[in-house]
Amino acid sequence: MPEKRTLERAREDAREGKSPSTQAGEFVREEMDHIREGKHGAASTKQAIAIGLSKARRAGVKLPAPRGRNVSAITREKAIRDSQRGMAPRREASANRSRATIQALKKKGRSAASKSALSKQTRSVARKRGPTARHQAAMKASRTRRAA
Repeated sequence: MPEKRTLERAREDAREGKSPSTQAGEFVREEMDHIREGKHGAASTKQAIAIGLSKARRAGVKLPAPRGRNVSAITREKAIRDSQRGMAPRREASANRSRATIQALKKKGRSAASKSALSKQTRSVARKRGPTARHQAAMKASRTRRAA
């Protein structure tokens, strides 16, 4: 279950009309904080991000399932299931399953949330998108940057 503060931030983003990916970013940030605090670990930065996105979908953020050639059918199905969970009425989580998940994550490393690991992940994903997409993202960032 996400923290109250994270849910509030995501709802505020939704009220401000920000994109679902921005709303989901709050959940990913929370996940990174949990790993840094030592609550649990992650096998990779990609896994840590995936956990955050899953939490976002389950919390009701209208984030579409990933598409593309290099996304497995299983990943898509899980994302769709998470989104359906987010739309369904709240149910009590299975204590055994929650405990098992946390126990498994506690055995994983903490370096997945390091600045260098996040930076490396960001750069590798950006490289796959190509120069035009990177340029457009940079232009949008400069337009939408908050005045300091």
